[in-house]
Amino acid sequence: AQNTTGVQGVAGVSVDMVLAQIASCVEDIGVDAVKIGMIGGAFAANVVAERIEALKADNPRLPVVFDPVMVATSGADLADDATVSAFGRLMDVATITTPNMPELHRLTGEDDPVAAALHLVGKHGGAVLIKGGHEEGDALADALIEEDNMTSWQGQRIDTTSTHGTGCTLASAIATFLAQGCSLSHAVARAREFVRLALFEAPELGQGSGPIGQQRVRLDVGSGLRLNQVTVTGTDYERSVDFYRRLGLKLIVDNPPDYARFETEGGTTFSVQIDPDETIVATTALYFECHDLDERVEQLARSGIAFEHGPRNQPWMWREARLRDPDGNIIF
Repeated sequence: AQNTTGVQGVAGVSVDMVLAQIASCVEDIGVDAVKIGMIGGAFAANVVAERIEALKADNPRLPVVFDPVMVATSGADLADDATVSAFGRLMDVATITTPNMPELHRLTGEDDPVAAALHLVGKHGGAVLIKGGHEEGDALADALIEEDNMTSWQGQRIDTTSTHGTGCTLASAIATFLAQGCSLSHAVARAREFVRLALFEAPELGQGSGPIGQQRVRLDVGSGLRLNQVTVTGTDYERSVDFYRRLGLKLIVDNPPDYARFETEGGTTFSVQIDPDETIVATTALYFECHDLDERVEQLARSGIAFEHGPRNQPWMWREARLRDPDGNIIF
């Protein structure tokens, strides 16, 4: 029982139920990666470790991410000493362990985080991610410590009280990217970026440490190369804006008489640059997609928008309708 201000109660899940849930996933869906979060007790930790050992016997390259949850963001203690002692077996099977600073100290007794991480790497073999969120100041650093390498990331603290779930989300994201085939350092980098974006998107719920906004992270942002927008040329601002708004696009930049930018339902953008003296040559085709093509085409046609042809099943397995904007740009 938990809200943003703290943990009001904890009821343990039986080990039999934990094993049953693991079996349910393994036997039906399969396993591309494992993420271990809060463990209810020492016996459960050992049993989970035993089950993962069996999985890794069949697939030695199976990624395992262990987030040794001991203290909630609100400060509540979530693991007793016996459970923490049993974490060693989980770290033995982990590809990477992701403790925060207090957890790293509790696992090793060492005050220096790098020395503590090296201690765990040397003892258990897997990598350790040092998370710098508990450090003082605005400049933060995370470090991935491996047996033969160290990778670090720097960043600025994001000013928000909505930090609940950052560690769990980070570990889950690392597991997701490892399952997709990313290298360990790349998986950590992408997971960090996802968490930082989720912090910016936090819904600001509750009176304490509110949840981050994982569900609001947009897929058109990030550090990699992305398509920003597609721009076509038009000759009449009002005519172009009216046409694309009638198609169903949202006008987000209204800058007459030269430029208009629209947002699609998925968040990507499209724009029109106006040049009255330009001769438009339709050499680029724009493709918009929807789940209700036939109904939408019928509705648009009734509103006065002309189509060169209605919905057709194409040999390349798409169903398409074709039209042109007022300046002759091709649209599917």
